[in-house]
Amino acid sequence: MRDGDETTAGAALLAWYDRSARVMPWRVGPEARATERPDPYHVWLSEVMLQQTTVAAVRDYFRRFTERWPTVTDLAAAEDADVMAEWAGLGYYARARNLLKCARVVAGARGGKFPEAAAELQKLPGIGPYTAAAVAAIAFDEPAVVVDGNVERVVARLWAVQTPMPIAKPELVEKAGRITPQARPGDHAQAMMDLGATICTPRNPVCALCPVNAFCAAKAQGIAAELPRKAPKAEKPTRFGLAYVAVNAAGGVLLERRPEKGLLGGMLGFPGTEWGADTPEPRPPLVADWVELPHEVRHTFTHFHLRLKVMLARAEGEGFTPREAFAPADLPTVMRKVWDAAQAGL
Repeated sequence: MRDGDETTAGAALLAWYDRSARVMPWRVGPEARATERPDPYHVWLSEVMLQQTTVAAVRDYFRRFTERWPTVTDLAAAEDADVMAEWAGLGYYARARNLLKCARVVAGARGGKFPEAAAELQKLPGIGPYTAAAVAAIAFDEPAVVVDGNVERVVARLWAVQTPMPIAKPELVEKAGRITPQARPGDHAQAMMDLGATICTPRNPVCALCPVNAFCAAKAQGIAAELPRKAPKAEKPTRFGLAYVAVNAAGGVLLERRPEKGLLGGMLGFPGTEWGADTPEPRPPLVADWVELPHEVRHTFTHFHLRLKVMLARAEGEGFTPREAFAPADLPTVMRKVWDAAQAGL
């Protein structure tokens, strides 16, 4: 993109968004926006859920959360365990813990109202620069610069930025600021996201349908599909552990809640060992005839691969969750895999 083209390109982008905006349960579309303001609670909740998660995965979670807790005050009053259970399967569980912390600050100290400026939003628990900018722009029309992965890709191609990620991030934010308008900044932010998600895609971008293809330096150079460039990723390490599934005669299951801090913090799961570079020493939660199941559970987290041996036993004792109170859907994904593996041995 050449200097001076930003205003024209921005206008073309908004015109396309007015015709082609994706329909989202948390979004007020461009036509409705003339008379309806976005709910800051919905914008914030959706943005937290969408961090490192697809729109398709988030839709049902968003609907369930807003049906069960229609306002931020309702969410603030919820039991931690109930929120963590509703979040189960969405991953990155620190988001759920920060969601509650933020809701309680907004409901308490701020009387249920979100601040309108990105700088103030960023002072709330769990809200970083991106989420603060997104809420400020979409909910309050502050001309904040909103840059997620989709926007990074669009900007890298518009300006043919060759510097690899993540080194290029500051440059992409600066260039995204050039095209961010003073008028309709919320619609502009969502238009950039939609463009990256539907047309300016990571592989095989549909440049012929792009509303700003006339301004795209990468298209002109024939390198759109190659951008943004990425530095080589370090290989993920593999960690190993043991998971213990104990079931009593009545079908009750032995569960534990993980510590608040750390991976899967605050979530229900099966007792087990630490996850380390080597298979750890056995550490069963109770005395029983433990049987190692033939198939291990494999799961990949952001920074490592996990391989769990599943140990199964019929046992009696204190602390078992009654079968009727046990909901496998409330478990995080890796623990659901452990339970599925155990079913074959029961």
